[in-house]
Amino acid sequence: TKQPLTIEMMASIGEFDPLNTRVPATKIEVTVSCRFFLFSPSASSPSLSLPVVVLYLQAVGTKEWREFGRTEVIDNTRNPDFVRKFVLDFFFEEKQNLRFDVYNVDSRSCNISKYDFLGQTFCTLGEIIGSTGGRLERTLSGIPGKKLGVIIFNAEELSNCRDIATMQLCANKLDKKDFFGKSDPFLVFYRSNEDGTFTICHKTEVIKNTLNPVWQPFTIPVRALCNGDYDRTVKVDVYDWDRDGSHDFIGEFTTSYRELSRGQNQFNVYEVLNPKKKGKKKKYINSGTVSTPTSPMSYFLFIGILSNPSQPTSLHYMSPYQMNAYAMALKAVGEIIQDYDSDKLFPAYGFGAKLPPDGKISHGFPLNSDAENPNCVGIEGVLEAYFQSLRTVQLYGPTNFAPVINKVANCAAEITDGSQYFVLLMITDGVISDMVQTKEAVVNASGLPLSIIIVGVGPAEFDAMEELDGDEVRVSSRGRLAERDIVQFVPFRDYIDRSGNQVLSMARLAKDVLAEIPDQLLSFMKSRGVEPRPALSTSPLPELHRHI
Repeated sequence: TKQPLTIEMMASIGEFDPLNTRVPATKIEVTVSCRFFLFSPSASSPSLSLPVVVLYLQAVGTKEWREFGRTEVIDNTRNPDFVRKFVLDFFFEEKQNLRFDVYNVDSRSCNISKYDFLGQTFCTLGEIIGSTGGRLERTLSGIPGKKLGVIIFNAEELSNCRDIATMQLCANKLDKKDFFGKSDPFLVFYRSNEDGTFTICHKTEVIKNTLNPVWQPFTIPVRALCNGDYDRTVKVDVYDWDRDGSHDFIGEFTTSYRELSRGQNQFNVYEVLNPKKKGKKKKYINSGTVSTPTSPMSYFLFIGILSNPSQPTSLHYMSPYQMNAYAMALKAVGEIIQDYDSDKLFPAYGFGAKLPPDGKISHGFPLNSDAENPNCVGIEGVLEAYFQSLRTVQLYGPTNFAPVINKVANCAAEITDGSQYFVLLMITDGVISDMVQTKEAVVNASGLPLSIIIVGVGPAEFDAMEELDGDEVRVSSRGRLAERDIVQFVPFRDYIDRSGNQVLSMARLAKDVLAEIPDQLLSFMKSRGVEPRPALSTSPLPELHRHI
């Protein structure tokens, strides 16, 4: 054969018209799927296969068949849905003959003659386009006496959209599918068709042995994702990869390019649903969530970010119409817990930033810029200091938790008679740069009158936070176990009301995030032999100190 034309070259049937006598063509995208009866026609039973489809075009004058392009090779499947498309120029007034050959790639060679032939079919481009819904199904032939399978074509006219989308997704708490491990998740994207079917348009890579994968960023033409219709339904399936090609279905969700293009925000979290499990289990909620990861920098209380807080895609975006996720989390927890603090003064610190005027890096600066008095008056004062700090400091890594925990622990260590109790609230994206030091700080603080609340904001991987929350396995450091469980972690995304009701979201969050505080306070008092004071005592009540 002659040198093949690759898909990347976007060659078209017009290449065979050297005089350029045709009228302008319409760009048609053809998607190919196969359903095999046998993986290898030479075998008496199905075997593992690496299928690929090769498209040939027939020249008008010479009738010569010339290779136009190939799909990708898919591992071990009887039912390949190829992501790589054939983009062809369609001329209504001409008969454009196509030949599709299917092979099993059982050799590392690029020479087709080295592959195992699985069958072929012939048709015209007009036949595919003219079929109902642009869908044509043909029987594979070419090996006498063998039932080989079918090949399916879906055609769609491409829009003139030239937009390119770059996105990244991550998942949290996906279902465990592997017996000896967790899961090996990957995503498959489909765009909807007018007849209710879906056409595959992208696959992510496989992330091995995790229920909280973060996939690599990828770039895709918008017309491949939705053909320029920003509101067109996009379905995303989540699978657990298996070596034999029998990938396990975890769940699915639907979205649109318009929703995806909004980037990271508190409402862009998708529940992964498995219809079969939902139908069988009354208490079924979901099979995990999928969302867009945040940048890897944090504040104490308020996450530090790489993006500009003035950009709508930032989780710190200061919208005039609604609170961002961090402000919601602070307000939800703060407005309840402040009732137990007598003076309503809250020290509030930031970390991971370059401070004006000389750009000095700090991992513990007062949000109100007053080093002598970091206290903010009430929750509204903390919010005001937070927004002001976003305007004045340059956010900067790394993200170290230990200095802030140690700062509050030092305060708690001064008063251990039960008259005061301290609560440290941290709102973060889950990325910790000093995990070893943080675990040591938690273990050291576990004997003090202190509780640590961590609210995970955004869709990042929160494995590290789960490790600090000692509900199942007590935190340890250098062979020492924490005296008490003092850390409570919750991911804010689990409490977001999908209808956008912020009041309901905050109420849900506050209820769960504060649930363990009473027991943690009691566990400290009992460990120190502190008895409850008489109900009629005129002595002042123990004061609850909240550090932010």
